[in-house]
Amino acid sequence: MATHLRVSIIILWLALALSCLSICCGAVGDIATQDFFNGILSAATDGCAGKTFYTYTDFINGANSFSSFGTTGSSDDNKREIAAFFANVAHETSNLCYVEEIAKSDYCDSSNTQYPCAPGQQYYGRGPLQLTGNANYGAAGTYLGADLLNNPGLVPQDDLTSWKTAIWFWNVNSNCHTAITSGQGFGATIQAINGAIECNGGNTDQVNDRISNYTNYCNQFGVDPGSNLSC
Repeated sequence: MATHLRVSIIILWLALALSCLSICCGAVGDIATQDFFNGILSAATDGCAGKTFYTYTDFINGANSFSSFGTTGSSDDNKREIAAFFANVAHETSNLCYVEEIAKSDYCDSSNTQYPCAPGQQYYGRGPLQLTGNANYGAAGTYLGADLLNNPGLVPQDDLTSWKTAIWFWNVNSNCHTAITSGQGFGATIQAINGAIECNGGNTDQVNDRISNYTNYCNQFGVDPGSNLSC
């Protein structure tokens, strides 16, 4: 009897410890819920490819592949990061409508010898953050263990891979993650994603759309958006 009691106490202690860990560190799915995800998806135009391609389950599985995404810093930091990520995703894809860029082009940087363009392949924007360019496809593929340089079409064919490329860009290939967790502000994420075209007066309407998404999502999460929202 005493042995069974000790085992029960240990199991209860482990359950409580895991519960506390979840509360302290947070989980992406606790912030970006299915309802939140569906709210973005529902704003996409009927008939969009993304309506049947992007799924909440694959987003969560993709997010769980990057342990620091949406879990670094305080609870408010986590909320701001996920709001910032989806603000840019919603802008890039018109609320998860588009899986591929409309104006397709090769986007081949022939000077890149590390990730040379594969014959017959185009590296236009694909996925939640519209991964673009042979350098990004090559580097993302190397990190994720997928040959995206020779098969960039995998991104709009496999939803989990699609989400992983977006979170890879956010967490690994840019300063988007640290921009939020270090307090630089949302504007730095715009700069990292499309700053050369939009920032410093390049396209104020596009910047304002991203900011509007961000403040809306922060409001849904019950967190102040912070400062330095523009770029």
